[in-house]
Amino acid sequence: MFYHSMLLPGMIFLIIFTFVPMFGVIMAFQDYVPAKGIMASEFVGFEHFKYMFSLPDIGKLFRNTIVIAIGKIVLGSLLAIVFAILLNEVRLKLLKKSIQTIVYLPHFLSWVVLASVVVNMFSLDGTINQLLAFFGIDKQNFLGSNKLFQPLLIGTDVWKEFGFNSIVYLAALTAIDPGLHEAASIDGANWWKRIWNITLPGMLPIILLLAVLSLPNVLNAGFDQVYNLYSPMVYESGDILDTYVYRVGLIGREYSFGTAVGLFKSVIGIILILSANNAAKKYTDRKLF
Repeated sequence: MFYHSMLLPGMIFLIIFTFVPMFGVIMAFQDYVPAKGIMASEFVGFEHFKYMFSLPDIGKLFRNTIVIAIGKIVLGSLLAIVFAILLNEVRLKLLKKSIQTIVYLPHFLSWVVLASVVVNMFSLDGTINQLLAFFGIDKQNFLGSNKLFQPLLIGTDVWKEFGFNSIVYLAALTAIDPGLHEAASIDGANWWKRIWNITLPGMLPIILLLAVLSLPNVLNAGFDQVYNLYSPMVYESGDILDTYVYRVGLIGREYSFGTAVGLFKSVIGIILILSANNAAKKYTDRKLF
């Protein structure tokens, strides 16, 4: 009973800030007017959802969200795996710890802070364009080009998170029996063959599990990053569902329509979570819940 009572503050916090706000999804089915309140606003059914799918830009929003999110997941995972394998080969503890500290640090910085760094580096007069000019390459408008903005979002997010994401893979490496590598070395296997035939198969269950866990994030392309970096010039390639909901629902005061878009995104997320749970059980023999 004592240990259950320790959970009480957390449960109260969860109920107040997670479950109680769910009552607000009713606005998605209303023509919500703040002066009337939720209970007195007119019920319109699925009109906002029909309007959402009739918008000419809705396909672009989904495409941008999925491309950016999948790019972050795939490249971030690959880089984290490679980094974990290479870092595991470092034998000097001081050097290893120093590299870990430097690479982990960006994860703990907010995009509100990092966005100013990225803007200063990739602006027309920034460090990157100065380097390009030094090598005789024309300056690139990274923050204002629809061709370059998505790669910029993906690349900077991968840089920020890959070090921290590698922690799980480093833990997986410690579970691999060193005797397997020693036996393979005696048999004449080089470093690459040992990585391919011992290290990667040993990491495979964790790699599959994390890949499955990342499925629900396909529609989460990173609101805080995009919001702090994008501008009207790159709405075509950088506008995602979360930023659109923010602009329409809060800035445009179309609360019901913004809620409908957000609710649709949440429903898709639930479907992906359930799919991820079944896939985790099928391929890794582990379930999320």
